[in-house]
Amino acid sequence: MALCDTSLTSRNTFFWLVIASSLAFHIVSVATCSAGYQYAIEEICLAKFKLDMEALDHRHWCNWDDTVESYGQLTNCTFVIALNMDCFWPNHLVNDFFIRIHKHYFQNCALSGRLLQDPPSRILGPFIVVPILITLLITALVVWRSKRSEGIM
Repeated sequence: MALCDTSLTSRNTFFWLVIASSLAFHIVSVATCSAGYQYAIEEICLAKFKLDMEALDHRHWCNWDDTVESYGQLTNCTFVIALNMDCFWPNHLVNDFFIRIHKHYFQNCALSGRLLQDPPSRILGPFIVVPILITLLITALVVWRSKRSEGIM
């Protein structure tokens, strides 16, 4: 029984030692990634994204078709740099980075990511004309019915 307890204790110790060393590696890895990774994504990825966005007119920043390629390149750039620096991706630095990007470039955009615009006239027209015609028809029906009922009573 004592031999079994010792074996179980050594397994538990080994298990916790493996977890602690893995956790320590991750903590050191995240700590070393913070400054260097932040600098790399801002100097490399953000610089390219800024140039791409400046090439677009400000009115087109909310148009997903115009920005999807640049945004995809920015995302891939942050991933590749994290991969090359042995950093986790995504991480809190990436999240903060993209929050700043969205606050600067996409703050005034609709939640759907598309520019708000009126629908085409062929779609909007029936939604305007049909209620007007129904209102006129009901009004005419009420007037006709009220005149007809006066003669009956």
